[in-house]
Amino acid sequence: QVQLVESGGGLVQAGGSLRLSCAASGRTFNNYSLGWFRQAPGKEREFVAAVKWNTGDTYYADSVKGRFTISRDKAKNTGYLQMNNLKPQDTAVYYCGASRTTVVSTTPFHYAYWGQGTQVTVSS
Repeated sequence: QVQLVESGGGLVQAGGSLRLSCAASGRTFNNYSLGWFRQAPGKEREFVAAVKWNTGDTYYADSVKGRFTISRDKAKNTGYLQMNNLKPQDTAVYYCGASRTTVVSTTPFHYAYWGQGTQVTVSS
């Protein structure tokens, strides 16, 4: 069993920055990927970024490339999503998820564990 707890959301003006954290506990994370997804009202949950825990390989949605950076601290068992140059369309509840698929997945279905979500609101 894996428990995930997100933090770091909030209200920011367009062009600003936020850093989200995802603290993992429950078991070793070595064989997992950590993904960040977001869900705006009335929309489906969409992939934002993911990191392969062991190798640190990263993957991004086109909409956030060059603005968001995903990372992980293996010693702290915590993942991060640094979000820069935020836009109003980035407004959503952000979730971190853990997946044990061999290859990193951009599909929520492949993530067995989820955090409770953290709200990010970007004002124009």
